[in-house]
Amino acid sequence: MENLHILFWLLKDIGWCMIWKPLGISMIFPTLTIALLITWRTRNIAAELAHNLAIVFWISANSYWMISEFAGFDTVRVWGGITGKHLALIPFLTGLFILLYYYLVQRPRENRAEQVATL
Repeated sequence: MENLHILFWLLKDIGWCMIWKPLGISMIFPTLTIALLITWRTRNIAAELAHNLAIVFWISANSYWMISEFAGFDTVRVWGGITGKHLALIPFLTGLFILLYYYLVQRPRENRAEQVATL
């Protein structure tokens, strides 16, 4: 399933790069669906959950950015100096914060729990 996920993701980004709107847009759904399914299947493993959630948000941000360019609102000012494309930072940063939480909070807790368990 992960390999199929990569294929869809590559097709989406090739569609974006080549400005093949139907290909790029049609690959959003299968790419996100498989990413969500992988995330659901790994939900009981904290490290996998964090990384797969970050990937879901990355694909979401990437897809939004692609759509903003295809639809022509990527350079439209939304608020102050923020353009339509900049709104992709919301899911990008969400994924980043999930990983920061995992590495700064969750993983150290897991390491401490392992150390206590081996004593």
